[in-house]
Amino acid sequence: MGCGSCSTGGGCAPAGCKSNGSCLTGGCQKMEVHDWLSNLDMPSNYKPFQIIEVKFKGSRKEFFVNSDDIYLEIGELVAVEGPTGGYDVGHVSLTGELVRIQLKRRKVQANQVTRKIYRKATEADVEKWKIAKGLEWETMHRARTLALDLKLSMKISDVDYQGDRTKATFFYTAEGRVDFRELIKKMAEAFRIRIEMRQIGMRQEAGRLGGIGSCGRELCCSTWLTNFKTVSTAAARYQNLSLNTLKLAGQCGKLKCCLNYELDTYLDALRDIPDRIDSLQTEVGVARHQKTDIFKKLMWFSYANQEDWIPLKVDRVKEIMAMNKRGEKPSNLKDEAIELKTSAPVEKVHDYENVVGQDSLTRLDEKNRRNHRNNRNRNDKHKGQSASNTGNGGQKSQNQQKQKPQDRPQQNQRPQKPVEAKGNDQAPKAQAEGQGTEQKRNNRNRNKNRNKNRNKNQSDNPNTNNG
Repeated sequence: MGCGSCSTGGGCAPAGCKSNGSCLTGGCQKMEVHDWLSNLDMPSNYKPFQIIEVKFKGSRKEFFVNSDDIYLEIGELVAVEGPTGGYDVGHVSLTGELVRIQLKRRKVQANQVTRKIYRKATEADVEKWKIAKGLEWETMHRARTLALDLKLSMKISDVDYQGDRTKATFFYTAEGRVDFRELIKKMAEAFRIRIEMRQIGMRQEAGRLGGIGSCGRELCCSTWLTNFKTVSTAAARYQNLSLNTLKLAGQCGKLKCCLNYELDTYLDALRDIPDRIDSLQTEVGVARHQKTDIFKKLMWFSYANQEDWIPLKVDRVKEIMAMNKRGEKPSNLKDEAIELKTSAPVEKVHDYENVVGQDSLTRLDEKNRRNHRNNRNRNDKHKGQSASNTGNGGQKSQNQQKQKPQDRPQQNQRPQKPVEAKGNDQAPKAQAEGQGTEQKRNNRNRNKNRNKNRNKNQSDNPNTNNG
């Protein structure tokens, strides 16, 4: 993205392009023209071309006469003659012989350029110009409010102040003609400047405002596209695109200009493909046309009540069409179907050792799912232990009462040493420590229940002597 002066704002602080203020030398401006003659040495008797191209806000460029032979470089601010008096401030966008080529390209005669370049912009000119550019946003919103109060069916999209802050041009879009005479009176009273209303189209509005397209790049109309050709839905049909207005329309609400970019290539490829073919007659039945791959020159057909599609080459389809005209029919299209090569999935080979599995997108999901499962099992175990420990008066539960004598551990019996495993020595120790902590927890819960029942019996019998 360009900086403020290269798009729709004022000034050239390196806020967008981060080029430390050097963007005025070219490279990120709208409708930028590369001066490929800048590094060439001109003849000694060469007289510079007097007409200079100056760029203003947005993509507006105009030509001016350098009658005083002021030495100018690309990117400098100059004060030029205004269209209706006063002066305006803009950037020099092109000098030298390339301006002559631009005049031919825009079909402008050199003798038709009459407005002059006054001087290089002074500090006072630049300060006044920056103040005028700072008022554009507020002026546009106030003008929109006035238009809504008058109930005018128009949209004011942009405002361009002149450098001396004596005139402002309002750009608006509307479907038809708008009577804005009353609006001009109210705006002249509110802003105390000369007002000029200029109607533009939807595409020109998108080019002035700029933006990012669905391709991820800046809009073509705001960077390099100067002429807008008509775009129809036939361009989408030739390219086998879905006729969905949401996908085919750009930010201007019209069909995308890029639909015409590859249209000629598709039209050249469609010359070898038969047109207006709906079905093929065979001995088995009628095969309906489903889709066409234009560049691979393949056509798919299918029989009624069958889901599989039969791919055929374009040359074979032409032969079958000729046979149908003669009254002949092929036996079955499935016998003539070509085999499509399916590329086997290539295993991704890493140039590093994946130790912690950081290349997996689901590694965090699996970890969270495993932790959730462990927490749920731990909660279920605690619930079962608390249910088994609760009883009347600290008595043993039924499971403990039904426990066989040989299963209950004896008090004087020494705990046996765990059998040491050859493969893993720490597993029996961890198991013994887990059993010990679980037994301590059960004893602690049993003592707590016994004390609770004792306190309850004492509260029920107040005459009981303590001690």
